[in-house]
Amino acid sequence: MSFFKRLFGSDEPSNRKDFDWVPLNDLQQLQEIITDSYQKTIIIFKHSTRCSISRFVLNSFENEFDYPKEKIEAYYLDLIHFREISNEIARRFNVQHQSPQIMVIKNGKVVFSTSHENIDAGSLVRFL
Repeated sequence: MSFFKRLFGSDEPSNRKDFDWVPLNDLQQLQEIITDSYQKTIIIFKHSTRCSISRFVLNSFENEFDYPKEKIEAYYLDLIHFREISNEIARRFNVQHQSPQIMVIKNGKVVFSTSHENIDAGSLVRFL
């Protein structure tokens, strides 16, 4: 494995058995996300598979994330393949598009959004 691949990882989210991303690849899922956000915290991680910074942030986030699925449901959005979903997220939740970006959704609304080096899995504890 090359140095850069180890450092930045691959273009896809990891398949670590302890990390269970829900792929966000259909506009219909946005309504499910809103509905489910009344029962538990939902996060959406927007990732550009062409950006090494985004890959680095994704890998760091996955390594830090340690929350049970019953408390936080984690969605992964590939911006390159599903740009229309990203645009709809920005419109529906009134959040400016960035990449990489994480959004926390509770009770049907984005209660927190940040991007780039400010993405920190440890900061999610306040939304449980």
